[in-house]
Amino acid sequence: MNTTGLQGNWEEIKGKLKQKFAILTDNDVLLLEGKKEEMLGKLQIKLGKTKEELQKIISEL
Repeated sequence: MNTTGLQGNWEEIKGKLKQKFAILTDNDVLLLEGKKEEMLGKLQIKLGKTKEELQKIISEL
């Protein structure tokens, strides 16, 4: 999961993440330039998933 690929599809991916995990808000999936790791950290905490689990979930969407 690289930043360029993630940013290119992010609108679609974040919609699918919000469908899969109803507790996520727009702020939770806000991807700002250079802030990918920060966003993933917030998602890890909120969803109780490891970084690897999140990367797998996102790559499968």
